[in-house]
Amino acid sequence: MIFTLLNITDERLQLLISAVISFVLTFGGILGFTKYLPKDHGREFAVNGALSKGKARGAGIILIAALIIACVLCVPLSVEYVIYLIAIFLEMMSGFLDDAAKVPWGELKKGLIDLVVSVGVSATFYMCNGGDVALPVLGISITIPAVIYIILGTVLIWASINVTNCADGVDGLCASLSMVTLASAFLLIGRVVYAGLSGIKYGCTEFVIPEKIFIWMTIFMLIAYLWFNCSPSRILMGDAGSRAIGLIIALAFMQSRTPFLFIPCALMLIIDGGLGLVKLTVLRVTKSKTFMKNLRTPVHDHARKNKSWSDTQVVTRFTLIQILISAVFVLMAVR
Repeated sequence: MIFTLLNITDERLQLLISAVISFVLTFGGILGFTKYLPKDHGREFAVNGALSKGKARGAGIILIAALIIACVLCVPLSVEYVIYLIAIFLEMMSGFLDDAAKVPWGELKKGLIDLVVSVGVSATFYMCNGGDVALPVLGISITIPAVIYIILGTVLIWASINVTNCADGVDGLCASLSMVTLASAFLLIGRVVYAGLSGIKYGCTEFVIPEKIFIWMTIFMLIAYLWFNCSPSRILMGDAGSRAIGLIIALAFMQSRTPFLFIPCALMLIIDGGLGLVKLTVLRVTKSKTFMKNLRTPVHDHARKNKSWSDTQVVTRFTLIQILISAVFVLMAVR
């Protein structure tokens, strides 16, 4: 790790260096490799989908590759973290291959990949960290049995991957919401009041908590990407980015030991992408023709088509709402 080699022990300097490395690798990677990315064909059923035609698609392979390199340089790599990075890489590659395919992959194929990754990450986290979970808003802590924790962790990861993926449809929206959600997890790491739990409080260490550096670098990776993705965008992260970022978001809240705070701190991602998954599932199972009939999904398309919001209004308003919600719950959690 670079901080060990350079004997850097100051936490602020470690965070500064890791932020610069993540940002520079991502920014430089986008400048140098965008020309090799496949081009978007436009999305037939999406609002303003034709505007994406011809833009570089699948930039997530650059973003996640840069993040993985930054992690190797700045995060103390244990077997646990190597498994996480492999899982993130698998989500990135499955998304990129889907982006680049002439015929998009079927839902079953992608769903099975997500399931395998989710089970693997959830089981790894439990084996390395146990099932202690804080409910800081209620001021209590609980220990969840192994099987139940792995099942709930799998659901959390799978849901996060898919709602984040579904929210990637407006320039800057997915990245902006993901940054707010990850910032919430960053503030929770090591600062939540754990009632009666042993072994999970963070004491004084020589280096910054690895989880904090990991989340911190992801945020700065997204900042670099937003420079090119703000409306009107030049590049699109595609499934290669959104699916991997969804995994990182879920993992961040598991690492903070507050996985249930994922719900409020990622609420706009859940509403935007999750309602579409719920609607599709119910329609397929019940054959109903009236369920959510007046709601276009993803919700960002409803806002643009039915409410006549501009892309900028969608990104700004969704992000502001998430900031307000996250601020309330983070402040309650770290009281």
